[in-house]
Amino acid sequence: MTSESWAGGPMRIGQAPGNRRQAVGKMMWISIWLLYLAGPVGQLLRVGVSATERIWGGLGLALFVLCYFFVVFRHMWRMASGRPMYAALVLMLALSTVLSWTLDYTWLVLFIFTSVATAVVLPWRQSRWTIPLVTVVLIAVGARYPDIRDYFVFAYGLPALGSGFMMVGVQHLIHTTKELRAARQEVARLAANEERLRLARDLHDLLGHSLSLITLKSELAGRMLPDRPADAARQVADIEQVSRQALVDVREAVTGYRRPRLAVELTGARAALRTAGVEFTADPALEVEYRGLAADEEGALAWALREAVTNVVRHSGARHCELLLAEEWEADERRYLCLTVLDDGAGPPRAQHDGNGLSGLRERLALAEGRLETGPAPRGRGFALRAYVPLGTAPMGSEAAPDTSPESVNDPA
Repeated sequence: MTSESWAGGPMRIGQAPGNRRQAVGKMMWISIWLLYLAGPVGQLLRVGVSATERIWGGLGLALFVLCYFFVVFRHMWRMASGRPMYAALVLMLALSTVLSWTLDYTWLVLFIFTSVATAVVLPWRQSRWTIPLVTVVLIAVGARYPDIRDYFVFAYGLPALGSGFMMVGVQHLIHTTKELRAARQEVARLAANEERLRLARDLHDLLGHSLSLITLKSELAGRMLPDRPADAARQVADIEQVSRQALVDVREAVTGYRRPRLAVELTGARAALRTAGVEFTADPALEVEYRGLAADEEGALAWALREAVTNVVRHSGARHCELLLAEEWEADERRYLCLTVLDDGAGPPRAQHDGNGLSGLRERLALAEGRLETGPAPRGRGFALRAYVPLGTAPMGSEAAPDTSPESVNDPA
């Protein structure tokens, strides 16, 4: 979980706000650091400060905060560059200098914010000089206050220098994370392409011999006509048999590629939730094999798990997710295996339709004689998805029960 997840769903480092709640979370996270402006605010409220100082000091502080938000918050979803950014940084440095020179030494804290802002916006080749420059200006201004001359370098100078270079490290981490995320997407794309190539090779191996044999027998049957119709008919019968077998082989190959396994999808779901920063709990029953669960039914549940986790990661803004698997008896004396995915996110969609993903999932489950149920989570907040597939009418402990032998648990695939 990231620091902003409490405010608007999981928010990954270096990622743009995906919705208003996440944008508010970003804003609140930045605003926490404004507590360090308590010194300048307290100085303005101090007894003996003139009304003119309060007015100009308040206006200057408000302008400084606006520049700070403009620079730092805008940079969180787009590269901050161009004249507006540089103008905002120069204005922040000017306000820091003027306010701390004319009002009080407590205003020296503005230089720390300016140092951090330069580290956030400017590239390293520039920030490695601007951060020390801001620190030097801070020391020059602070030297005019004899009351703090003995310690202001440690109280203000070192924090300005250290915070700036620390933020440079954070920026480097953000850029590294973005590159890693892009690399993962490229790996996934290459893996999908490799899978397509492997399927093409397998189909070639399956069909190459069959099509060659069909071509040969077709030519042979053509030569036998019209003088040897009986032999030609046998060749045509062989062609039909080879064609049917080739069709069966292709169907088996394609079905094997497209039918997901529940254990495999669970591994992918865990990786997706961890990457999105969503805490989750997974039922151990998801990791065992059910003897009474047919391949089509398992494939439907696996698709349901994939679709549910995709919705949690992309749309829900959830902080926590539960993955459950249980057997249930229905009124028709049939046993069902129920996959339940619960989250504490935004809840059911406002639209009246399910969308393409859930509609397609509902159709898949219907083909497996199952059903899909969606709605609010039991706790009143979040979304619940339940996918049912039949297991038959065998009692507990029979062949419909999960295979919990050591071989099955250790090697679910």
